Parts: sequence; C-alpha cells; structure tokens
Amino acid sequence: MKPKGSIVVAGHLCLDLIPDLSQISRDQFGVLFKPGHLLTAGPATFSTGGPVSNTGLALTRLGNSVELMALVGSDPFAEIVRGVVRSFGAHLADRIISDPRSATSYTVIINPPEIDRIFLHCPGANDAFGPENIDLEIVEKAALFHFGYPPLMKRMYENNGAELLQIMKQAKMTGVTTSLDMTLPDPESAAGKADWLRILGEVLPFTDIFLPSIEELLFTLHRPVYQRLTSQADGGSILPLVTAGMLSDLSQDLLEKGVKLAGIKLGARGMYLRTGSETQLHKMGRAAPRNHTLWADRELWAPCFKVKVVGTTGAGDAAIAGFLSSILRDLTPENTLKMAVAVGACNVEAPDALGGLRSWEETRQRVEAGWQQQELSVDAPGWSYDPQAGLWYGAADQNE
Repeated sequence: MKPKGSIVVAGHLCLDLIPDLSQISRDQFGVLFKPGHLLTAGPATFSTGGPVSNTGLALTRLGNSVELMALVGSDPFAEIVRGVVRSFGAHLADRIISDPRSATSYTVIINPPEIDRIFLHCPGANDAFGPENIDLEIVEKAALFHFGYPPLMKRMYENNGAELLQIMKQAKMTGVTTSLDMTLPDPESAAGKADWLRILGEVLPFTDIFLPSIEELLFTLHRPVYQRLTSQADGGSILPLVTAGMLSDLSQDLLEKGVKLAGIKLGARGMYLRTGSETQLHKMGRAAPRNHTLWADRELWAPCFKVKVVGTTGAGDAAIAGFLSSILRDLTPENTLKMAVAVGACNVEAPDALGGLRSWEETRQRVEAGWQQQELSVDAPGWSYDPQAGLWYGAADQNE
C-alpha cells in the first residue's frame, strides 16, 4: 500500500562523527577509556544525526514523500550535512537553512559494540531554531508533521516552551496529524532543569502521536519515578525495572493530556503502544487511521526482532520512521507496532543511523518470512501473548 500523504520532519539536525570502535570489547571498554590512554580506532563514519536526518531520511528510504526543515551554520560542516542529505534526494536540502550567526551542530558518538553509546554534543544552530523556520504552506499540504528533540534546542524549552507550543499549535491548525519525539537531556543542563511537566502539559493537547523512550517519558513527566528507578538500577539500565502496569499508568496519563497514540520505546525490550478512544482518534488530522474502531482503546507490546547488534545510533529514530510509515500506509495497530520494531532492528545492524535500513518492501518481507523475535515476559494481570501475532495484548486492549 502506498503512503496516503507526505510528511514534514522538523527540528534538530547535526553532523555525527562515529569512530569505528569494533575492536574494543565490552570488557575492555571501562579499562581502556581512561585519561592519557591512546586507543586505536578504525576509520570514522560521517553521517547526519538528529531526527531531521535519522527519522526523515529513514522515512525517505522507506518510500515516503518527505520534506525536511532545520538550521545549520555557515561553515564546512554545513556543506557536509547538505551533501549527505542530498544523497537521499536533491530536494531534501531545500529547507535546511544556514544561520550565519551559528555553528553547525555536531556530535561525536562513542559507540562500542554491545554498549549503549556516549555523546559529545555541540547544539550549534539548533539553539537558534524557532517557529519562523517552519514553512506552514508546506505543512498544510502534508498528511503528517513530526518534530524532534526539543530538549536539544534552546528556544524550544526557554520561556516554558512557548515557541514549541507555537510550532505544534500552528501545525495542528493546518489539519495535519502532529507527532513529537523527545531526547534525554543532561539533568544538570538548562534543558534538564526546564519545567518539562509544564511544557508538555501545554504542548501535548496539540500532539496526536507522542513517541518518547521510557527514560525520556519518566524524566520529563514523572521525575520522582525516574529518580527512584535510576537509584534502583545503580548505574545500569532502568529497562528491566519497567513493568506492564507502569506502562499502562504512564500511557493513560498521556491520553488524558491529549495524546491520541502513545508509543513508548523500550530499547531491547521492544516498543509499547496505547491508543485513545474513537472520539480522540477523530481529532487526529489528515493521517488518522481510516478504521477508528480498529484503532480505538488498544494496548500492545511488541518484542524486538533478533539481530546482531553492531551499533545503536539512531535506533529509536528508525523505529519512529517505521511507526510513522505504517500510519501513512494505514496499517493495523499490530502491524504498525511490528514494523516499528522491525525498522529499529534493521538499524542496529550497522554502526550509523541509516546504513542498516532497508526498503519498506524488503523490511515487510523480512517480517512476513518469519523473522524471529526476542523472548519477552510480561507478568501482569490481564495481559496475554499471541504467538501467531508475536505480540502481547494489554489489560486495557478492547480488540484482543
């Protein structure tokens, strides 16, 4: 099925520098990464990063019509960024604007095999991005508008998020379906200290699709829970501590805040989906599912597919691209969620954000050919597993 409309992807864009660290094992990482230690690395990969690149270009590779909106500086990095973007389609760089007052944003990604990545990030021109950089005439022609990484964009969290609210509100007023992705800021930074509970409380009523990771969701909207789980994890991942009941409660809060489709990324534990009522879905805009009854009041959890993990850069952004591509193709909730984790799984088979991705048809065929999924145990009242679908159905699901 062809996509039912185009998509605008706006927000954060940067240049990623990824050294090849494949020769460093998981056990060696903590021993070798010390001050004064010279490490031997392989060739570096240059790629564009951030959701405008990672999600936007993934959507292009999946066969969607895409427009990108972002800021870069007026420096050599800007031309590298435009060159990478143009390699996916000459027109895609048309609305990547140069700000002569800013440097192009860049990130050095420390990404050893089987270890979550570390970032050295310069926000650059992203801090100057504002509502004036959104071309509403283009948005009016699109089916879906996706905005990503406001915590890494200064004007998006200053003044209690007034300009982020303006962007999402103006986009929603065009009749487009709106989508929002987050990222986890440094808790000690200005972004980390922003009042995200207030910001998102005002922004989410104008957000149809909200696609944060569990860490981002807890940090921004449920800080005490985030702090408790972080303490319990004692330096490790909080993912093993996340329960089905917790996801149900968190997603219910999102629905009450105005979100229509809440997708929560869970890393190696897959992705969770909760949907609103038929009444809510009727307000979703041009990319809304045609069958509101099929989509209403759903609760699903998809395990990851089995792959050899080479790198995790952009995995969440890729999963979002799979999710939004499925929405534009009007797939069922079950297939939407499985395609999201499938695209995310393809992503981690390469060190960069785009090298592992396949076309929509290749990805779909891989799923339908019986691609094995990881084992996932959900021990919660009312939850059940369908081995044929490869999905867990939640207690809130009305169409099990």
